[in-house]
Amino acid sequence: SIFEKQKLLETIDVKVRLEKLMEHISNEMNVISVEKRIRGRVKNQMEKTQREYYLNEQMKAIQKELSDDDESKDEIAEFEEKIKKVKLSKEAKTQVKAAITNYHVQVNGEAPELPFHETGYLFLASEDGMENLRNNHEIQKNCGAEVALLSNTEIKERFPYMNTDDLEGGSLGTKHEGTLDAFSLMQGFKLRARHNGVDYLNARVISLNVNKNKNLVNEVKLDSGEVISCSRVINCAGPRAKWIAEMAGLELPVEPRIRAAFVFDCREALEGQTLPLTIDPSGVHVRTDPPYFLAGAPPPNDLEVDPDDFKVRGEEWQEHIWPVLAHRIPAFEKIKVMSSWAGHYAYNTLDQNAIIGSSEMLPNFFFCNGFSGHGFQQSPGVGRGLSELITYGEYRSLDLSELSYDRVINNEPFLEKAII
Repeated sequence: SIFEKQKLLETIDVKVRLEKLMEHISNEMNVISVEKRIRGRVKNQMEKTQREYYLNEQMKAIQKELSDDDESKDEIAEFEEKIKKVKLSKEAKTQVKAAITNYHVQVNGEAPELPFHETGYLFLASEDGMENLRNNHEIQKNCGAEVALLSNTEIKERFPYMNTDDLEGGSLGTKHEGTLDAFSLMQGFKLRARHNGVDYLNARVISLNVNKNKNLVNEVKLDSGEVISCSRVINCAGPRAKWIAEMAGLELPVEPRIRAAFVFDCREALEGQTLPLTIDPSGVHVRTDPPYFLAGAPPPNDLEVDPDDFKVRGEEWQEHIWPVLAHRIPAFEKIKVMSSWAGHYAYNTLDQNAIIGSSEMLPNFFFCNGFSGHGFQQSPGVGRGLSELITYGEYRSLDLSELSYDRVINNEPFLEKAII
């Protein structure tokens, strides 16, 4: 200011005047530095806003292309192939994939946010687990999955923060594997179902009326007192499925088993490729859950629990999960649990695989049970399969007959070896 300049000129002592001048210059430099930072932030924000606007306009155009059911269903695969040939930024590709995912649950162009985090799955194996890993890898490759079989050295090169000394190798999904928000996807399915004419009732089934002359379920009784006549019943009661089956006079080897999830923060950044959903040979699994990480494991005593039991067993973290994490990724020695919760697997005690379809003893009672932790992954395919079975009397898109209830009756397990 003029006042400060005048005061500086009036200072007779040269030393004092120079000190004041230096202080003034220092203050001016601080102001210039702050202004520069502000201009930089404004510029970055403007660029970000412009980029987001451009991407949003792209998404609107993409969603418009995908919005008409009759015209676009057969064009999705063709559209995805075209996208592969276009040079897009990683951010743009992520949004394009989200738009394609959202197509299946959108109504009139509206859909829940379903960002797909393509981090991949990494199954680790010690020496005694490599044969099973190689067998699974071959099956996946033959089915078109983009997976890589890695040695422990190759794992270390990709993920230098990981201890691989006691590993023989691993199998990594390199494309189209990652995570979605399960609750948002479920809400999207419900939105689309309502749009297609489905009605939802909030009530508990207390009994089924079976016409024994025809071997058909013809009525469902609710705890509200309402009785609903039906031509078909689908049992998709999750961990409580066996009690619904018992109402129909059928046995089902499915029970609720508890699984806890622990969200934690790590003091040290992991330098290298983003941590995928990593399954340790011990059964402990961990994945990136920005800005944190998420881990869990089957309990040491993995037994049936009450379906209303959602208690987190803290000792599982302290005695089992954390020690394994710290061994596999030394940076996880210094971590802090931010939150935790527990839920249930609908655990198939026969073979840990889903049970799909009806029974000859009761042909209009359909099973959709026992996913043993894979329900979220398999739900779209199973939903399509069951709809085809009910509509056409056969599977048309994907043959799910190996998952039929017959193997339960005949005690012929179709074993799933990759349960976590």
